[in-house]
Amino acid sequence: MLMHDQVPTLITVGVIAEAVGVAPDRVRHILRTHEHIRPAAYAAHMRLFTSEAIAQVRYEINVMDAKRAKDET
Repeated sequence: MLMHDQVPTLITVGVIAEAVGVAPDRVRHILRTHEHIRPAAYAAHMRLFTSEAIAQVRYEINVMDAKRAKDET
């Protein structure tokens, strides 16, 4: 729960990409295809997310990579 004097930190797709270690286009693909990862706010045309989105995106990338590795064997 946020107190009145606390402001949540919101992050961009670029920050998520840097934290996860992938290209921003890959993060955008994850966000486009996984509707459960929703922006917390918008600033002009930019979507802003909470830090929880980093873990969600990292999870989805790991799932995609695991499927790709399985298909290659």
